[in-house]
Amino acid sequence: MGTSGSSSSPVGARTALTLLLAGILMAGCSSARPDPEPTPRESSAPAPRPNALAAACEVRLPASWSSALAAGELRAPAGERAVLTDTGPGWTAVQLTGAGQRRAALLHGRGAPRTLLTLADPVEHQLLAADFDGRRWAVFAVMEGRTLDSPWSLYVWDATTGTSRRLARADRPGPLPQPVVRDGTVHWAQGVGDGKATVYAAAAAGGAPRALRTGVMDAPFVAGDLVVWRESVGSGTRLTAVSRTGARTAALPDALAALRDVRSVVSDGRTWAWVEGEAEPRLMVWRTGDARPTAVVTTSPAVDGMDQLRISGRLVTWRTPETSYALDLGSGSYARITPAYGYAQARGGALAVAYSVGNAKTSGSRPVIQVVDAARLPGLPHCG
Repeated sequence: MGTSGSSSSPVGARTALTLLLAGILMAGCSSARPDPEPTPRESSAPAPRPNALAAACEVRLPASWSSALAAGELRAPAGERAVLTDTGPGWTAVQLTGAGQRRAALLHGRGAPRTLLTLADPVEHQLLAADFDGRRWAVFAVMEGRTLDSPWSLYVWDATTGTSRRLARADRPGPLPQPVVRDGTVHWAQGVGDGKATVYAAAAAGGAPRALRTGVMDAPFVAGDLVVWRESVGSGTRLTAVSRTGARTAALPDALAALRDVRSVVSDGRTWAWVEGEAEPRLMVWRTGDARPTAVVTTSPAVDGMDQLRISGRLVTWRTPETSYALDLGSGSYARITPAYGYAQARGGALAVAYSVGNAKTSGSRPVIQVVDAARLPGLPHCG
């Protein structure tokens, strides 16, 4: 999942929603997708980018979105149940469980899932996060228990050999892993003791990891040419960045450098989104060239417990304790896109959703994973 941590304390692990992906996707009971309604104002194409952002309105999910998502449903191999982990341009990482076995797998193109690793314990171990460069290297993290303080291991998979090797193992408290791989380099953070964590960089092909910075911080994420994370400074938090290639400290735009005590920050390098405020949370968005950030979504229940922000082009997705939403910056509106307890993420040109039909805790339930090309989705209906 390409993100930073979301708790108000930067070292606090992501919320319980991210403890076990099997749980966050399928917990509770839901029986159907949101009731979509076609609307005469539905956009046939993304609206041009406005000169300035404004507060967005909530709209019903268009029938065109429901149809596109349904057409993108992934089918798990016979005898296995799939749990969505992460997605990106042309790929999806899933956890597959069946016949006393659990494996981390990658779907790339139209072929069968490729096994990244068969997990040592098919009950306790969980595939927690993954990233893929679209060509050779995949990196993924496996949680080795069911609690937030369980150890976890980080692996690198080489598509040319079909094998994985362990890159790191974390057995001290710290941010949950959200590894990223770009241009053959892996970045991640792990706890090192005394309430601190270190951001590391390592060549996917091998070699000793390099420690880039140690402090009280979240997991890093990639934003264009930068690697960014939240870090404690005094009694609050701010964003810190290094260059993705040279690992040099990098300056952030003034609008971002001034941020304090925000959470769940995400970016694709051009558009940035984060949650601001405790008593009255709001979704803030800033794009390159904007004079200042804009409070785009402030209405309850869409912001209650807002967490796990993801971004891809004009789309920003997030989850609340009840469901998931998508914001279309082109149309200036947002919609609920999953039924209760569903999960959604927009990332790297892809939009993925996951939910359960029926009670996920019973054998009769059916997990659903749908992945579409976000750029091909029509715009959400405009406000008014």
